[in-house]
Amino acid sequence: MVQAIWLVLGVLATFSVGYLGYSKYLARFVELDDDRETPAHKYEDGQEYVPSKKPVLLGHHYSSIAGGAPIVGPITAAMWWGWVPAFLWIAIGNPLFGSVHDFMSLSSSVRHEGKSIGYIIGEYVGDRGKDMILWFAFLTIILVIAVFGLVIALVFHTYPESATASFIFIALALAFGWYLYQLDGPFLPGAATFIAGIFAGVWVGVQYPVSMAPIQYTRGGTLITLLGGAPLPPVLGSGNIAMWIPVVIVYAIVASVLPVWVLLQPRDFLTSSVLYTGVGGTLLAVIVGTILGTSSQPLTVNLEAFHGFWGNPSFSAVPLFPLLFVTIACGTISGFHSLVSSGTTAKQLDKETDARLIGYGGMLGEGLLAATAMVTVAVYAQAPAGGGIGLALPNFATGGGIILTSFGIPQVLGATFMGLVLVSFLLTSTDTAMRLGRYMLEEIIGTPETALEEYGANRYVNAFVQAVPAYALVASGSWADLWPLFGGANQTLAALALLVATVWLANWDDTKQLLSTGLPMAFMFAITTSALLYLAVYQNFYQKFILGQWGDGGVTAYKMASTSIQIVLAFVLVGLALSVLKMGYDNVTEAREKFFDRGTPESPTEPSDD
Repeated sequence: MVQAIWLVLGVLATFSVGYLGYSKYLARFVELDDDRETPAHKYEDGQEYVPSKKPVLLGHHYSSIAGGAPIVGPITAAMWWGWVPAFLWIAIGNPLFGSVHDFMSLSSSVRHEGKSIGYIIGEYVGDRGKDMILWFAFLTIILVIAVFGLVIALVFHTYPESATASFIFIALALAFGWYLYQLDGPFLPGAATFIAGIFAGVWVGVQYPVSMAPIQYTRGGTLITLLGGAPLPPVLGSGNIAMWIPVVIVYAIVASVLPVWVLLQPRDFLTSSVLYTGVGGTLLAVIVGTILGTSSQPLTVNLEAFHGFWGNPSFSAVPLFPLLFVTIACGTISGFHSLVSSGTTAKQLDKETDARLIGYGGMLGEGLLAATAMVTVAVYAQAPAGGGIGLALPNFATGGGIILTSFGIPQVLGATFMGLVLVSFLLTSTDTAMRLGRYMLEEIIGTPETALEEYGANRYVNAFVQAVPAYALVASGSWADLWPLFGGANQTLAALALLVATVWLANWDDTKQLLSTGLPMAFMFAITTSALLYLAVYQNFYQKFILGQWGDGGVTAYKMASTSIQIVLAFVLVGLALSVLKMGYDNVTEAREKFFDRGTPESPTEPSDD
């Protein structure tokens, strides 16, 4: 039986080669230069453009991109098709696809005044292309908010200790932001104090868990019930989950409209300390527990290596291609990261050379989180009913608790901590997504010329515009439909971001090779458009409307409406993506022809015979 340590060492090896070798090449390739002024300094306004220390910005960036997807996706994929295909896509795909995507998205944005990928494509193919990609990104953001809102609500339901700790954490983040930016307190002593407060909050959460409706709580402690009943229809069979979803979305609205120094920057830095501890501690515990034999049970891979093309026979048949890739999603490559890189991170980059660690290295960090999820499921390997999210939570937390016994930590405390690790970055990703959605809508509107446009550009209004459809999607609790649709849209956005980088390079200089971005772009377009069409035509239209396979509870008007929206959304996303791809391809071809023409004997740039 394969030991889990080989998964850890394999990922560390490929990621090390990628960072020490390939990222250095890419940094030279795009000519990072600290003498060039970054948008954070050029447009510093104390609101969005704020030069940030490298560790603070890395914390924000990593916390924002490392959502629930790199945990849920790899675990679901490993359970469905086996651990080998999931592991290979993470270990190889991350440094060659995802990290390149994140680095190029950040670098291109920094060179375009900290603007989004939509703005960048508009510079080269016109406003029509810009609007298309911005609308695509905006629709994807709504899916992100819906999916993450559901995951957070489920985490709070499964681990009510994490809800209490999260409230404490948010309060500490607000205080840390005031300490840093208003009181101008010294960074290191303040960071140490507030990080200690975060871990103290974990202890308080264990003692005083919180729920929004009566739940059966079996891990001991005092249960505080905020409400005596659940007036909303149950989601995933729980009134508590249904009550948490609007609370999470309202939090995201409030957090997304605050200046970045108030909550976003300090919260994400503090979150990163929890993430580094959880991810690094788990991977190190696998090594220590295996070598010293200190784990409570052998740390071996208890999953099937490969279940076949159609997946685990215990589940419904789902094809490995193309759904493996969109199921794993953010653990390898994520279009959402291009919005973070070109939305908030590029506006806070202090020096250009910081982009290598934050862009390329930050994505490798997300890959380590995906590897951590793989290891936890490999060790625990239980398959409770309920689909992807039902598989992810108990395996990640319980498996993590088993692994942390290598350090002498009781399994119950370890599992609780891993649950808190999960929720800590889910919250950051959700409100960051809504902030990015604000940017998308503001860029689509441009300079308001009418009262309606001015109203739509209002940051409070456009945050609300995102929240309403997100809640409408998630309130059904249709996880099996939402997750692959989110994955397909997210991965297609990644292909579009790689297209933007390719167009930028093609118009920059004829000596710039296009393979580093062009090949991953072509591969991702083939995968994601196939996945979206499969979901729309077969899984939603054929299985439900033709065969009548509506799942538990049968067909309802709400299910029919939700499924119809998902079908239309999938087709709209594919149409937008292919249209932008055509415009980008035409631009790249035209740019290369111009460079070629410039090199003819009649051209003044042609070297003379002398």
